[in-house]
Amino acid sequence: MFPWHTCQFMDKSRNQSGRRKLGLIVNPIAGIGGRVGLKGSDGAEIQKKALQLGALPQSLTRTVQALERVASVKEDLEIVTYPSEMGEDAAKECGFDHIVVGSIRKGKTTAEDTKNAAKEMLRLSVDLLLFAGGDGTARDIYNAIGEKMPVLGIPAGVKIHSAAFAISPRSAGDLVVLFLQGRCGIREAEVMDIDEEALRRGIVSAKLYGYLRIPFEKRLIQGLKTPSSGGEKEAMEAIACEVVDGMKDDYLYIVGPGTTTRAITSKLGLNKTLVGVDVVSKGKLAGTDVNEAQLLKLLEKRKAKIIITPIGGQGYIFGRGNQQISPEVIKKVGRDNIMVVAAPEKINSLRGRPFLVDTGDRAVDRMLSGYIRVVTGYNEHVIYKISC
Repeated sequence: MFPWHTCQFMDKSRNQSGRRKLGLIVNPIAGIGGRVGLKGSDGAEIQKKALQLGALPQSLTRTVQALERVASVKEDLEIVTYPSEMGEDAAKECGFDHIVVGSIRKGKTTAEDTKNAAKEMLRLSVDLLLFAGGDGTARDIYNAIGEKMPVLGIPAGVKIHSAAFAISPRSAGDLVVLFLQGRCGIREAEVMDIDEEALRRGIVSAKLYGYLRIPFEKRLIQGLKTPSSGGEKEAMEAIACEVVDGMKDDYLYIVGPGTTTRAITSKLGLNKTLVGVDVVSKGKLAGTDVNEAQLLKLLEKRKAKIIITPIGGQGYIFGRGNQQISPEVIKKVGRDNIMVVAAPEKINSLRGRPFLVDTGDRAVDRMLSGYIRVVTGYNEHVIYKISC
């Protein structure tokens, strides 16, 4: 159990106008490596490569989606933010009263900018620090301020193992409102991060860095990512047999990341990238570690199915770690051609919580919502709910 308590506010947290203060930090390059298949955005060289591959920043859009949900308390709120792409642009786009502090080199922001911004928000005693980014951003904020003030993450990264994030940008906005109205609790949430260089070699190595204090409402906060257990091996083998037996030569099979999906390609005698997206055609690899552009090219003349597995402990099937399978790819393939595979143990670990989707496209998220058939073994299936 994590310690938590009812939200309490002190009069000193209000500014002279009597309004609450919301700190806002946006990591402008968060998630930029996702759709182009780079499995992260850490480091100048990776960011440069992502842009060369045609990547488009997503964090501004996702921040705006969160702030739109805060509009109901706009008149009672002032945003304290950093310049330009680190928050000012989002506050302006949503029409919030805001003050800008600090300075940056536009287009060349660094982790130090995030840390400096967090320290400044602490000095100014904002009621809540809202940040857009991924695990690396959460770690930077933890390193800067620890557990000295409440914070909340808008999920905008490629890999999000930490539990300091809302399940989607809109959920982040809803939770901000609940917090500022004193209608939620606070708990400690793990800050996790992984070695991106090792991840690109197919090695998942996550480390606990500390805890952040976050507003908490169970239905709005994502869980901590948990790895598959050794006990799932037999179930994975049965799932692989079921899927392989049903494969058709006139379809491409887009196979998402994970150990469960890797069991399927192993059954075919193929080597799969553990944390990448691969494509199978007629029992052979038609693409390895592909990005969004490559998938769209492959889909120009072929029918396809997508095979994915939910993230353990969190339940995401789209929008976390598989952004290469973008909204455009999903629309081309169609909902009826999406195959979810999961060992019973993984489904049971969700304790009734639904699968989640957070593709960045609201229409696609709504299209995916509802109930879907899940392969859980050989000739074994369950119907499970998807929510957004």
